[in-house]
Parts: sequence; C-alpha cells; structure tokens
Amino acid sequence: MLDAFIIEEIRRKRREEKERTERPSVQLPLPTLPRPPPTRDEEKPSRGVIIIDLCNE
Repeated sequence: MLDAFIIEEIRRKRREEKERTERPSVQLPLPTLPRPPPTRDEEKPSRGVIIIDLCNE
C-alpha cells in the first residue's frame, strides 16, 4: 500500500492537471508577414574563434 504522502501527491497532481486543462484560453490570430529573401551575408552564419589566456606568466 502507498504512503499517505504519495497518495496526496498523486491527487494534487491530478487536480493541477485538471485545472490547467479546464482553464479558458483565447487563440489570437497573428498576422504572417512575408519575410524578405535572405541576402548573401545572411546565408552563411558568422563564425569565429576567441582565445582567452588565463595564465599569469
């Protein structure tokens, strides 16, 4: 048999799940804006290397 604490935790999680699913929500229609075609610079991600020297010599 399960401990009372575990049973209470299961009940609490079920209540929270039920409250979350029953909560009213509104879906807003978001406008979709056309994205301009990528330029030559946007096609390749910028990459680089940074070297940090932590030695005190």
